Amino acid sequence: MRKRIPIKNHLQEIRLVTQRSITILIVMLILLLILIFRLAYLQLAKNDVYTTLSQKNWLDLVPLEPPRGLIYDRNGVLLVENTPSFSLDIIPYQVDNIPKLLADLAKMIALSDTDIAQFQKQLKQHRRFDEIPLKFHLSEAEVAIIYENQFRFPGAVIKARPLRHYLFGPSMSHVLGYVGRINIDELKTIDLTNYSASNYIGKLGIEKYYEEELHGTVGYQQAENDASGEAVRILKQIKPIPGKNLYLTLDSRLQTVAEQALAGHRGAIVAIQPSTGQILALVSEPGFDPDLFVAGISTKDFQSLQQATDRPLFNRAIRGLYPLASTIKPFIALEGLDTNTTDPNASIVDPGWFQLPNSEHVFHDWRHHGHGVVNLYKAIIGSCDTYFYNLAMKLGIQRIDLILDQFGFGKITGIDLEDELSGIIASPEWKRRVKKATWYPGDTVISGIGQGYMQTTPLQLASAVAAIANRGVRFEPYLLLAAQEPGNMSETQAPTPLPPVILHNNNTWDTVIHAMQGVMSDSGGTGFAHFGPKPNYTVAGKTGTAQVFSKKAADEDEPDNQMKLPEQLRDHSLLIVFAPVDKPQIALAIIVENSKAAVGAARKILDYYLITEGNLNHVP
Repeated sequence: MRKRIPIKNHLQEIRLVTQRSITILIVMLILLLILIFRLAYLQLAKNDVYTTLSQKNWLDLVPLEPPRGLIYDRNGVLLVENTPSFSLDIIPYQVDNIPKLLADLAKMIALSDTDIAQFQKQLKQHRRFDEIPLKFHLSEAEVAIIYENQFRFPGAVIKARPLRHYLFGPSMSHVLGYVGRINIDELKTIDLTNYSASNYIGKLGIEKYYEEELHGTVGYQQAENDASGEAVRILKQIKPIPGKNLYLTLDSRLQTVAEQALAGHRGAIVAIQPSTGQILALVSEPGFDPDLFVAGISTKDFQSLQQATDRPLFNRAIRGLYPLASTIKPFIALEGLDTNTTDPNASIVDPGWFQLPNSEHVFHDWRHHGHGVVNLYKAIIGSCDTYFYNLAMKLGIQRIDLILDQFGFGKITGIDLEDELSGIIASPEWKRRVKKATWYPGDTVISGIGQGYMQTTPLQLASAVAAIANRGVRFEPYLLLAAQEPGNMSETQAPTPLPPVILHNNNTWDTVIHAMQGVMSDSGGTGFAHFGPKPNYTVAGKTGTAQVFSKKAADEDEPDNQMKLPEQLRDHSLLIVFAPVDKPQIALAIIVENSKAAVGAARKILDYYLITEGNLNHVP
């Protein structure tokens, strides 16, 4: 009997298919909703994150270096500029083998040991994605070679960047200073964002003191890159803000004349405008070439500068410490007159020496046989040591220190340069603290002629003689005349008054200034013979001699005795001077090491400034 085949239940199958279809549809809808939700989440909630990540795949944010501010003198003469230059930079993170890259590049262009040493130093101080200069001042031929072989050197790029150039070379080097590559210590103190495109920073002088004003503000550009990382187009740009242009109080022509007046000598000259405190010239000789430091000075050149016996890197004008010598005498005279310790007519007999009571030590006058009968006027014009030995003992060291302190000795002047030294006003307390020794009456005696422990800088002397020229009115010395933001008018700096020197009787100023005038114009004055023919302007000053090598008293009148000594052992000559006497336009402090050239240098400077430049009839 045949087996019976059951008939299919179509209704049941339809129901089953329908249920399965609905289940699948529901699952698909759920998955679709999840997908839509996820897309919405990524597109909306995470839009900023993924937009940024996406853009990083093809956009690059490139910092733009701001043009460094220019520096001018008071007459608008350009002193420091930026010159265009091509450099070869390396981006470390794009280089697999830096030593091999350097070796390959050296086969195509000249790379000095200094170039490689500076690069290795900078490599340790910068981030791997920073562009680190390898060589500056590429020639056109070198630029062409690198461009032609660019495909062989990934991570090596040609950059056009401005380099600092000092138009006057060594002239004004101690004032202007220089810029150099940013070192690791400076990286810890600067705003890394603002210096992200900069390799240089002020290292000395005005360049360092006004770094913030000169540097400017970094800019940025958003560049679209191709697969090789090369920029295709610029999508967005924020321009950098250039640094401020600075106008200095310096007169570059006067500076040049002052440097020429010191030519062949070591020393310093500071010229100051008494009515404002503006520095007209600040000379320290010898100087150095600031351009040597810009691209990185070689070890050989730097050692040559450091080891030079003339010390060209040493700023004598603000850091040189010298005895006041006889330039102290007008200040001692002011205190003597103001305290009625002496008067203009009081006289002494100078036998050529001074001796303290109950002491065997003899203090000699520079003139072995003495000056004879001497009053205040003769003591100043002839620089009589014996007169001031007596006056110093009558005043006492406290009153001597008091008048020196009022004129600013023993403390920094506040000039807008770093590393200024304060000098020394010696006192019993100072000697006990520093020398661990007792102050003796003999210390007071020699302080009266600016010897012993008293020390000053040329800048302090210039500021002090400017105060005498002003009859006690004082201003802080300064170098920045005006600052100019790009596209705006310059902002002029106003003088900063300092506490004045107030005397009980204003006639005291006239008495001392009259004697200082005699130093330069009276035939018995110590400055008369070297100052030359009578000028058509009035001038007041005081000479000084700082002894370097101790001579025997019997030889002190020998006119050629100094020439018998090696140059390094000869006396320094000092001079403080101002002119014209009634309407002072310029005050000078001059120190010439191992030479008697101070007075002659002053004549050249005064003649140029008052006559050639035409400031003689200028009314402040």
